Amino acid sequence: MFNDISGRYDFLNHFLSFGIDHWWRRKFVRVLSKKSPRLILDVATGTGDLAIAMRTLSPEKITGIDIATQMLDIGRIKIEKKKLTGKIIFQVGDAESIPFPDESFDAVTVAFGVRNFENLEKGLMEMKRILKPGGTMQILEFSHPGSAPFKQIFRFYSKYIISYFGKIISRNTQAYSYLPESVAAFSSGKDFIQILGKIGMKNCSYISLTFGISTIYSGEKPGTK
Repeated sequence: MFNDISGRYDFLNHFLSFGIDHWWRRKFVRVLSKKSPRLILDVATGTGDLAIAMRTLSPEKITGIDIATQMLDIGRIKIEKKKLTGKIIFQVGDAESIPFPDESFDAVTVAFGVRNFENLEKGLMEMKRILKPGGTMQILEFSHPGSAPFKQIFRFYSKYIISYFGKIISRNTQAYSYLPESVAAFSSGKDFIQILGKIGMKNCSYISLTFGISTIYSGEKPGTK
């Protein structure tokens, strides 16, 4: 599905979010900057928007993995244009079987990808595994606005407007019906923090963005760097 919409994916993200997704990523990077990570793994990196945004942290290397090869191909074109080859590397990789040894990274990130994991806890455990002790797991994901009237407005917008324009522009009847369905099924806010605690992460917290449309989640792997 993601390979099929890869050519229109970036445009639709920016168009359907009115460009707010840029601000969400900048906020995400500001939060992560407090940890000063040197080696970063971006899981479900897609076309690499978050990986590219994190270059401002001046890490030694950012590695992005995804199972959608055509999304990665677009990401590679973007980093070549920005002259970031060598600083950002993309490779095929499954979030639930990450192809790196234990304790390889200072930070592991995901933007709008964890709700697509077939087995959420297995994917999160893999992300924890490749973190160094004391390393940071940080996740940006859609969530459920809790207060009226924004809750009802967002539900209508995601179910009808995103679905309608997504289908027309992407020419894929499944992808943008899947988006609101996957958001509705995802455990957000305190429920997701409980899942992070269940897999053994500590100091877990979250920051709601834009009336609760999206949320930044953070946690640390126990141990000392």
